Amino acid sequence: MATTTTKIGFVGLGHMGGNMAARFLAAGYTVYGESRDHADAEELVHEGLHWCDTAREVAEAVDVLITSLPDDAVLESVASGPDGILAGLTEEKVWIDMSTVSPRVSRALAARVRPLGAAMLDAPVSGSVPQVQTGTLTIMVGGDKHAYARVEPILRELGTPTHIGDNGQGLVLKLAERAGVDPKLAIDVMTESPIGSPMLKARAELVLDLPDEAWFDVSLMQKDIALALDTGRDLHVPLPSAATADQLLTLARALGYERRDLAALYQLLAHLTTDPVGAPA
Repeated sequence: MATTTTKIGFVGLGHMGGNMAARFLAAGYTVYGESRDHADAEELVHEGLHWCDTAREVAEAVDVLITSLPDDAVLESVASGPDGILAGLTEEKVWIDMSTVSPRVSRALAARVRPLGAAMLDAPVSGSVPQVQTGTLTIMVGGDKHAYARVEPILRELGTPTHIGDNGQGLVLKLAERAGVDPKLAIDVMTESPIGSPMLKARAELVLDLPDEAWFDVSLMQKDIALALDTGRDLHVPLPSAATADQLLTLARALGYERRDLAALYQLLAHLTTDPVGAPA
């Protein structure tokens, strides 16, 4: 069973990974980390994070490695090569990938991890930065149940984990949630979407006061919808609401909302009712 003597590492210290690392530091864990930009980690280093120069160094130093990365390409990049995660994994280590990525890519990486004697779990989340900070994420986990049992106490520092099944199953469930979003009314998207009501209820106030810095931007949302559609095609499951959401998000990006927070969809829909072809103010 994991304790605060368990050494935890992060590859990627952006909004999600950085706030997760801060939470573990506050709980008394020894935390190592690496990021593309050292500036992302300056405050964390001041708080006690041990900086590493490569993903391999992080994997070699820790018992449990956590990643929260933006897409398939970045995940595969940090995993591979002489300085990648796989080069540093050895027996008994557990890699928890909390990214929202393709189930196929995640399963393929898990298959590369197993011969090393380590284990990889996919553990995507419902929630965003506020839920990381308060430890109220919903975490859907796929992978070896014994590895899950070892790291469950660690995941509980971040929220409520549930073991769904084999590798990739956490992601399949997460992406099915994303595919169920109904974009017709922006307020429904903000507060009632099954991708995680705590996250979207927290965003309800943002509809009236959109933040300058996005918690989760339109381009990342469309990436998740695209993954949901790909998964649906693989499983021969029609996802009409996801297709509609994808069209709406494509329009949002074309009108300049690509890097704005998901809450901007309310502005988009309101704008379209008055000017169907114009650009946002």
